[in-house]
Amino acid sequence: MVGSSAEADGIAQAGARAGRYRWVIVSLLFAATAVNYIDRQMIGVLKPTLVAEFGWTESDFATIVFWFQMAYAVGYIGFGRIVDALGARLGYTIAIIIWTISHMAHGFALGVGSFAAARFGLGVGESGNFPAGIRAVTDWFPQRERAFAIGLFNAGANVGAIITPLLVPALVLWFGWRAAFFITGVFGAAWLVAWWLVYRHPAEHPRVSKAELAWIQQDPADPVAKIGWGKLVVVRETWAYALGKFLIDPIWWFFLFWLPGYLFERYHLDLKSFGLPLAAIYLISDLGSIAGGWMSSRLIKAGRSVNFARKATMLLCALLVLPIWFAQSIDSVWGAVLVIGLATAAHQAFSANLYTVPSDMFPRGAVGSVVGIGGTVGAFGGMGMALFTGYILDATHSYEVLFAICASAYLLALAAVHLLSPRLAPVRV
Repeated sequence: MVGSSAEADGIAQAGARAGRYRWVIVSLLFAATAVNYIDRQMIGVLKPTLVAEFGWTESDFATIVFWFQMAYAVGYIGFGRIVDALGARLGYTIAIIIWTISHMAHGFALGVGSFAAARFGLGVGESGNFPAGIRAVTDWFPQRERAFAIGLFNAGANVGAIITPLLVPALVLWFGWRAAFFITGVFGAAWLVAWWLVYRHPAEHPRVSKAELAWIQQDPADPVAKIGWGKLVVVRETWAYALGKFLIDPIWWFFLFWLPGYLFERYHLDLKSFGLPLAAIYLISDLGSIAGGWMSSRLIKAGRSVNFARKATMLLCALLVLPIWFAQSIDSVWGAVLVIGLATAAHQAFSANLYTVPSDMFPRGAVGSVVGIGGTVGAFGGMGMALFTGYILDATHSYEVLFAICASAYLLALAAVHLLSPRLAPVRV
């Protein structure tokens, strides 16, 4: 064990000596993901305001969420192919232009139909964030660092989710909810300018030293030819990732879109007071995202196999979600924050490792497509969860069944991953 620790320290020092510009790229991905989640979560934060103004039922709100996820499902698999064909730089550009325009279009919405249309456009654009981000990480990082890098940029989701309930209520109180969509739309435009100024492939980037490029390219070369969906959909490892996404993505959608309303109703909070508890939940989530990527990367550096590192981390995360089953029985708002925050942190840690699985198993030219397939399957699960949530809440006005589903999903997801890919071995396609 001493030897493994010394070896891990030596590897870390070698990575630092090689250069650090790849971490600048992670910071850009982090910022894009934060903007992505500000735009995505605003409908949840504004739910009480919009319900009061338009008289929506839970099923009306679920319909709006459903159309976002429908677009996300279609767009995710499409952007997987776009990113594989055009690369991360152009793929990300197309995505953020679509989602920023659609986000600002919410400011003109007049009811369920127009909100659903704006959410559909947002879903198409936002579906490009993770295929492009994971492709950028695959291009810029060796395998040993990818889970940590993905965990870092995935943490931007939680930063966006923290900022939204703190910023948006203030914008609504000062300027109104329509103006809030226009003001926050500026963030996406600013990020796009930075992306075009900074991002290049590492082999073409003037700020990347020869030593850092050698570090990035240390893994054995894999085929870079584009691989068709026909070959990927018949490989069980594709479905190991996709079924994992099908089981856990709906839970995150549920957290994102219904937690604001849950806190608002269960603890009798208002627009001024529910932001801090919600922000605290996502602050805890942020720690989980980073810790999950760090844990599996650390295990790999200590000499454990990729298979063991990913699955051991995901097992711990699945166990940490279990207490959310009893969340509705907690009378203290801050007690609920701790239990729900633990579950959302475990989700993010689990997700950071699951997102890394395609780059562990598939050649570089297939990563975006596999991520796209998984994202699409996950979005289909989210569509079903949205409609089910609306039905359950209108029928029972209780979250008990929903929290039970949240508690069990991650153990089922890990079982699916392990049964379909027992060793997370490289796939020949």
